[in-house]
Amino acid sequence: MKRLRPPLSEQPGHALVGVLRMPETKISPLRSIGRRVIGALLFLFAAVLIVYLGRDGYRDVNGDGLSFLDCVYYATVSLSTTGYGDITPVTYTSRLVNIVVITPLRVMFLIVLVGTTLEVLTERSRQALRIQKWRHRVRDHVVVVGFGTKGRSAVNSLLAEEDSDPGQLVVVDTDQQALDAASALGLITVHGSATKSDVLRVAGVQRARAIVIAPNRDDTAVLVTLTARELAPKASILASVREAENVHLLKQSGADQVVVSSETAGRLLGIATRTPLVVDMVEDLLTPETGLAIAERPVEPSEEGGSPRHLPDIVLGVVRGGRLYRVDAPEADAIEPGDRLLYVRKGAPAKDGAR
Repeated sequence: MKRLRPPLSEQPGHALVGVLRMPETKISPLRSIGRRVIGALLFLFAAVLIVYLGRDGYRDVNGDGLSFLDCVYYATVSLSTTGYGDITPVTYTSRLVNIVVITPLRVMFLIVLVGTTLEVLTERSRQALRIQKWRHRVRDHVVVVGFGTKGRSAVNSLLAEEDSDPGQLVVVDTDQQALDAASALGLITVHGSATKSDVLRVAGVQRARAIVIAPNRDDTAVLVTLTARELAPKASILASVREAENVHLLKQSGADQVVVSSETAGRLLGIATRTPLVVDMVEDLLTPETGLAIAERPVEPSEEGGSPRHLPDIVLGVVRGGRLYRVDAPEADAIEPGDRLLYVRKGAPAKDGAR
């Protein structure tokens, strides 16, 4: 009887190498080789110490016992798999030359010969260990499904925040080139279709605080939203669709917010025919790293009871009980304890005075 393979979410860390990819640590080649040489020297020193402490149990062809130099020589030829017996240096000079000159050359040869294989095995083991640790510790992260134009822009906005941590962003996609681009930004990536619940479990959606769904197809967005909501009932799900007629499907599937990309772009194009500079201002507000940006903050105790229109900040709305009230709504006339303000925040100065 054929044995069924366990699902991805139940497999150990080493089995997910190639599916779940952790950000790679960038080390220069010279530093990497230096670490290997230091490690080889430490192993050699340990072998010399062991041989020297037990030197009474060894016999030299000269019959005069083992000196410290003899122990170093014995450890050297042993660790380098050179062997001994056919050609044996008998003078201190020849043994010193063997240690100082021949052995480094032999070590460099081994590094060139098997260095790549050792590095691959070491990196795979390191990845497996990091994956296992990450799966046990990950909490309150953001999962981004799809790393196309929309997903990439969403990630850039998240990374532009002051307290952003690339290690708290997980990208799920089927395109390896897109995943490579995400990994270059220091993001954690998962290779697979987000329509499968097992792939989303590997990304840790059940413990995520937010899920951004930005695939290229609306039907895919609906299916991913359904799967994600089933796995993460409390997570905030934000989805993007091309057509407005599919918004209600995303809402019924469990999306908290739905952005219609085609209609939003169309509105901006229509506005641009009359007032082109309005488009520049909207772009400025949607780019948090420069110029102005739309942000949210808690209400300070000194602001409670007052009107949001009288604050130094340009307040756009009041968030109360999970609902947004525009600043001109009657519910927003007075600020209540626990409210949050949606306002225009000043960021870094935009280049050339405008976007």
